[in-house]
Amino acid sequence: MDLDQLAALRTPEGSAALAAAARVAGGDPLAAAAALRSAGIPGGLAAAALTQAELRRRAAGKFGAVAAGMFLTRPGLEQATRRAVADRRAVRLRAAGVTTLADLGCGLGADALAAARAGIRVYAVEADPVTAAMAAANAEAAGLADLVTVECGDATAFDVSRVDGAFCDPARRRAGTGRRIFDPNAYSPPWDFVVGLAERVPRTVVKVAPGLDHALIPAGAEAEWVSVDGDLVEAALWCGELADVPRRATVLREKEGPPVNASGSGGAPSCQLTGSGAVDAAVGPVRRFLYDPDPAVVRAHLVAELAADLDATLADPSIAYLYADTARPTPYARCLEVTDVLPFSLKRLRALLRERRVGRVEILKRGSALEPEKLRRDLRLAGGAAASLVLTRVAGAPTVLICRPVPAAA
Repeated sequence: MDLDQLAALRTPEGSAALAAAARVAGGDPLAAAAALRSAGIPGGLAAAALTQAELRRRAAGKFGAVAAGMFLTRPGLEQATRRAVADRRAVRLRAAGVTTLADLGCGLGADALAAARAGIRVYAVEADPVTAAMAAANAEAAGLADLVTVECGDATAFDVSRVDGAFCDPARRRAGTGRRIFDPNAYSPPWDFVVGLAERVPRTVVKVAPGLDHALIPAGAEAEWVSVDGDLVEAALWCGELADVPRRATVLREKEGPPVNASGSGGAPSCQLTGSGAVDAAVGPVRRFLYDPDPAVVRAHLVAELAADLDATLADPSIAYLYADTARPTPYARCLEVTDVLPFSLKRLRALLRERRVGRVEILKRGSALEPEKLRRDLRLAGGAAASLVLTRVAGAPTVLICRPVPAAA
């Protein structure tokens, strides 16, 4: 995609091509291209429209129905914030008093649009000309152009004295190749600028990779990890006046409607576990129930806080599975009932599952080098029953737990 192709897609002819592409997208790409050519759409315009139609289909999972009118790139879509996460962040910014926001490295504009929906005036900066033009087009398509100004330029040169809040999502993929960047110093903007931004703007949020080393978290910042439907999607650093607690794990459930809160009642827009992130959970024996903590809880180093809430312990100090005598409703972990605890032995496990006519297994693992799919083949399962197998360590020893799910009402 280049600027000329984007401009062509925004003409009446381009809109017609996009509509035609949307009708044939998702099937055989050669047949789709042939259908557009037979409709008299020029080859270049047809190719650009089909690319957008396919990206819009993929984007629906992140952005919902609004994806149908957005302009997208593959790298931009991969790094863009999910709408539920962006909207929640924007609401928190607005509640903290942010009225004008610099979005430095705005990408396709997902966070800028969320801030504008929350009533914040946004000044967005993007270095790539095509991506910047797409962000502006997306703001216009959303009816938010009066609240979002997009500038193509160097984010490090933006005058932050014009705003009372800043959001920065540094690029973590290499331009041209799309390969992930794991060294924060190679981000764009670079890490030293990102960290320094918090010293210049009293309300600053930085989106970072979920695998961020805790040692890189600036002193005094709140580090938050966010999961959606059990998938860890991002981490963010809330700096200056925005920092409330050292660590936060936020759990969102888009597929299941409004999530329950920590006490198990409904109605909360999100579930948030907080703490220092510096406490170790107690260690004890395997008990009747196993809790598999949400990845946001694990990455935020809040397993000990969850253990205290559940009256649970670890069976191995380095493995984030919790064990308790009772099953309690919690949004922060999945609960399984342990029926058997075995030192790992393929022969013994195979014999036990055959005896119980187990033909379907779910395999979970932490602290085990075994490959689940290889193990599944080696077990030679047959039968109509199902079980959950947990490959782990107990007091340092390789162990397999045979479990069954605990009903949600337990």
